[in-house]
This record gives sequence, C-alpha cells and structure tokens, in this order.
Amino acid sequence: MIDFKNYLAFRLKEGKLYPVKHPHIPPIDLLLNVERQKEVLLRNTLQFVKGYPANDVLLWGDRGTGKSSLVKSLLGVFGENGLRIIQVYKMDIIHLSDLYETVRDQPYWFILFFDDLSFEPGEESFKTLKSFMEGDIEERPRNILVYATSNRRNLVPQLERDEKFPEESQLEVISLVERFGIKLGFFAFGKEEYLKIVKTYAKERKLDVEEPFLEKLALEWATYRGSFSGRTAFQFIKDLEGRLRCGTSLSFYSS
Repeated sequence: MIDFKNYLAFRLKEGKLYPVKHPHIPPIDLLLNVERQKEVLLRNTLQFVKGYPANDVLLWGDRGTGKSSLVKSLLGVFGENGLRIIQVYKMDIIHLSDLYETVRDQPYWFILFFDDLSFEPGEESFKTLKSFMEGDIEERPRNILVYATSNRRNLVPQLERDEKFPEESQLEVISLVERFGIKLGFFAFGKEEYLKIVKTYAKERKLDVEEPFLEKLALEWATYRGSFSGRTAFQFIKDLEGRLRCGTSLSFYSS
C-alpha cells in the first residue's frame, strides 16, 4: 500500500511508486524575479486542488532561473490541501498507464513532474507522452496534471531542413508542446535582479556582511562563473556562509 497520506513526493520507477522521504521544498517567498510566472502557477494549482479545471504547464527558458524550484515549492503551499508530486523520468513514460491505475481513485491531487525534459528527433517516448497527455484511448484521471521544465521551448532541437516535407516534421515537434495549456517563459536575470536574490538569501541565513562588501563578493562570483542567475546566487551564498562559519579568508574570492 502506498502511503499518500504521510509522504508528499514520490518517484516513478518501472511502473512503481517510491516515496521520497526528504523532499526538497524551497520556500516560495525566496523565489524572486519570477512574480508573473509564480502568480500563474499558483492560480492554476489552486484550481486543480479545489477540483476545478486546470491546465498542464510547461516551464521553459534559461538555466538557473527557478523553474524546477517553483514547481517543488508548490508542496509547501498546497501539500496540506492534498497536493502530491510524482517525479517521472523520460525512461518511465511508458509506465504512465500503470500509474494512472494506481492514483485514479485516490483522494489526492497529483502533479507529474518532468524535470529538464527534452527529446531527440525520433525518440518514441516523445510520441508516447503526447498520446498519454491527450489522445490515448484511456481517459486521464482528473486528479493528474503534468508540469514539465525544459531549457527548450519546443522540447526538441531544431530539425534539419533537408526533408521532402519539413513542415510535417515541424508540426510533429510542436504537437507535444501544444498539449500544454499554459507555457511560462523564464529568462536570464540582470545584475540588479541577481543582487536582489543574493541579499534575500543573506538575510534569510543571517549572514553578517556589510551590503557593499556583499555586493562586491557576489559580483566577483558571478563574473567568474559568467552568469547572473538564481542558481549562481544560491551557490555563492552557500560558499560565503561556509567561509564565514569556518572563519576562512574571503580574499581572492573568485579563485
């Protein structure tokens, strides 16, 4: 018997569900510079857990901008309302029919979470997922939604144009994306957005660093890594906190 009551997150492996005992649930208030995306996702998920119509969602865009964290943070908001997240890897798409049988009559609301989803041309799992989302002979349970993150808007790389009818292949490519009723774009942050995230993390972790010095160190870190992203900010704060707690030097910070 699967314990949906006491576990919030699960993984699907070869058609079987395994509970995640220590799920990563980021505080949604710490996810900055994605307010519009956050508002849409919260609204859609609220409709879902209340039993009202809601859409599958594709979160696409630049790396490190909070796509996966935003999906996982929903457990902190709606877990008490019966929301559960099931992480599904591409290799297990063929087992979705087994999953449907498992959860169909459960009094919970399940998000199937495909993280960093992408396909190569010709992959059969592409067509399988498309069929399961909309068009399979079996009706999808009303307590299931699909939330997927990807760095690619169309989920597959640009096709070569040496085919006799390239437009047909392109229609095949976008047909899966069109299954997602909501598509949210995430874009790279600028310096000010990056520093805002750094300051928020520093305050949350109670790091005693003067703001001008904090900004200087954060910019050195970002310059060395070539990215003003939320992920870069989080990595910087972890490194800074570790150095402060250990009492190690902050000089030559970007080395």
